[in-house]
Amino acid sequence: MKSKNFEEKIEKSKEILEKLMDPEISLSKSVELYKSGLKELQEASELLEKAKIEIKEYQQENNPWI
Repeated sequence: MKSKNFEEKIEKSKEILEKLMDPEISLSKSVELYKSGLKELQEASELLEKAKIEIKEYQQENNPWI
């Protein structure tokens, strides 16, 4: 299974949020969606942190005065 990129994870989180706003959603479904949304956001955050580290390492290797 192909892993999602940052943008796909954020988009999925937005879709989940829209579903959570449905007044007809059951409590069990909302809990399930909430957990899923948090997982997507956590994974997006991890991807963002990895990108920050990669950029910082690149800058240090290529521009040591930064």
